[in-house]
Amino acid sequence: MIIVVIGVSGSGKTTVGTMLAAAMECPFLEGDSLHSTENIDKMSHGVPLTDSDREPWLSAIHARILGYVERGQDLVVACSALKQEHRQVLARGIPITWVYLKGSPALIRSRVRHRSNHFMKVDLLASLFEALEEPDNAVVVDVSAPPSVIVEHILSQLRISRMQMPQIRRTRESSYCGHNQKPGVRSRISRRIHCIVCRRDRQSGAGIA
Repeated sequence: MIIVVIGVSGSGKTTVGTMLAAAMECPFLEGDSLHSTENIDKMSHGVPLTDSDREPWLSAIHARILGYVERGQDLVVACSALKQEHRQVLARGIPITWVYLKGSPALIRSRVRHRSNHFMKVDLLASLFEALEEPDNAVVVDVSAPPSVIVEHILSQLRISRMQMPQIRRTRESSYCGHNQKPGVRSRISRRIHCIVCRRDRQSGAGIA
């Protein structure tokens, strides 16, 4: 499974993405680490990036994601992916689960203003919100909540998505949990989500769908 955590700068993509990857026991990719020197220089000087600036950056992230997919590995990625066309570049030939960290301009501005050692300046936030096209196919999370709560919510939404699968597929996935049968051929992260959910449901007395 490939999970891409999206949102404007200051929404908590790195923090949430890192914690989510740790919970899933899979690698984390910081999309900003693939920006060119030219892009970083522009943002450091308060100059908004154009789609032309972003194109090679998004292509580089897509190539990195594709490498994990081809190796059968799971991955959590942090990337702004503000526009639908940006997300289309990342998702070329790749099934992606999107997680959108949503917050008000006032809250995000406060966070960025108090953040140090980052090239993104608070003056650029207006251009980011102007470019933002909110996804309609994502797990949406309120960023005002603590990171640990956000991660729990994401895991819960992944559980709901699993429950909404066709019954035959859910029956097949019941073999993923180690306490039940030998794992199937699905990705390790899918099995971990299932096992985490199974364990929590048993502790709470809830049934498994």
